[in-house]
Amino acid sequence: MEILTRIDALRARLSDARRMGCRVVFVPTMGNLHAGHMSLLASAKQHGDYIVSSIFVNRLQFAPNEDFDRYPRTFESDCSMLAAEGAHIVFAPDETVLYPAPQVYMVQTPQVGDELEGQFRPGFFRGVATVVLKLFNIVQPDAAVFGKKDYQQLLIIRGMVNQLALPIEIVASDTVRAIDGLALSSRNGYLSEGDRARASDLYKVLTEAAGLLRHGRRDFPVIEKQSVEMLGRSGWDTDYITIRRQRDLSSPDASDESLVILGAAKIGRTRLIDNLEIGLQPT
Repeated sequence: MEILTRIDALRARLSDARRMGCRVVFVPTMGNLHAGHMSLLASAKQHGDYIVSSIFVNRLQFAPNEDFDRYPRTFESDCSMLAAEGAHIVFAPDETVLYPAPQVYMVQTPQVGDELEGQFRPGFFRGVATVVLKLFNIVQPDAAVFGKKDYQQLLIIRGMVNQLALPIEIVASDTVRAIDGLALSSRNGYLSEGDRARASDLYKVLTEAAGLLRHGRRDFPVIEKQSVEMLGRSGWDTDYITIRRQRDLSSPDASDESLVILGAAKIGRTRLIDNLEIGLQPT
């Protein structure tokens, strides 16, 4: 596995790989890798034979009051994990490479980018979409893999690729969970021991709401309210629990069959997000 930090060096290696007939698959990350990221690499190997992963903590998607400076940087262990999983290249640019001048050209996301995570983290998806588009232009992959845990991000990236006619297949990889159901996330490392013991509450609340839907309940606002109250009784500060259509994250009606429940809540000082897809029988 090679570790490359310059755009020209990366493009030269990828040009060689394409001349050999390789299908390039890209897995962008911010590092601090865990088993969930390794599942993205496993998905990548099913969709191509030359795997590129990036490690870059993207300042553009962090608000001034967020954790950019304390976001864990674990580069050596990240590279060891990627090498063990079969990555061919790690692209690890610093900010002067990816943003040699202030990034004044930005991707404007649609209305859905201002909802849910976008409401609580203004500008987040604009920063995500901008860096992803820039990385796509640098790597020019045949396919790219994103996790379903960041469901709204996946939908926005997929929409960007479709509307800008980028020749990239977007592969969705299922969420990887701990034994107690907690979705694996780099921010789980912020959890205190006591908070970690309760961190699966969010998944349990989403699972209970999903069960109600599968048993025929369609009073969506009531289910959402009950879910928020349940988390509150367990000491969580909830930003949202919401039921949406899978296809576009719009509000559903009783006839919709493909739904997703999304939640974001804070336990202690750590904010967690999660979601569950639900396929319902026609009413």
